[in-house]
Amino acid sequence: MFYAKYLKRPLDLILSGLGLILLSPLFAVLALWIKLDSKGPVFFRQERVGKGKQLFSIYKFRTMRIETPSDMPTHILKNPTKFITRSGGLLRRTSLDELPQLVNIFRGDMSVIGPRPALWNQDDLIAERDKYKGIGGWTPNDLSPGLTGWAQINGRDELEIPVKAKLDGEYVEKMSFSFDANCFFATIVSIFRHEGVLEGGTEARKGEASQERDKQS
Repeated sequence: MFYAKYLKRPLDLILSGLGLILLSPLFAVLALWIKLDSKGPVFFRQERVGKGKQLFSIYKFRTMRIETPSDMPTHILKNPTKFITRSGGLLRRTSLDELPQLVNIFRGDMSVIGPRPALWNQDDLIAERDKYKGIGGWTPNDLSPGLTGWAQINGRDELEIPVKAKLDGEYVEKMSFSFDANCFFATIVSIFRHEGVLEGGTEARKGEASQERDKQS
């Protein structure tokens, strides 16, 4: 409880500030690559659900073409890969597209470690998260969303909503400095292994399962 109330935010501020300074050359290179690769802005903004179910604008490097249907989450698109740019493909596989969220962390919209921010239309995930209470009676929806978290290192895009919410609930129960450190370093390993990345998220997995059933019938 002491860590969650008094230490987590200062650590977020220090880590995000250092990250923005040290990674600024990489930001510049990626920004140039994105601009040369396709028309459109360098950054992408999208409404997400933050602490206390309040909406905020999350920042990412743009990985999709400007003709992509506006305000439509990737997991809803029938064929998201056709909208992804050449630079975007690598950025998404390596999670480098998430780096601008260091700005969100520095501003206080997010934390380094926590449940990933739900999409504006993910009412099912938000409702599932309310079923789980941890320290201080907090639910995952009461925390600042994270750049990465317990669910991210245990399946990421492959997870169904109930499983993801359960893992977010486990995070609230186990939240501590050591647990956050474990999530942080496990995320680095997961990124290098490209684990759990599935374009279209669980919707894509459902589509694959449906196609497999059609083949067998």
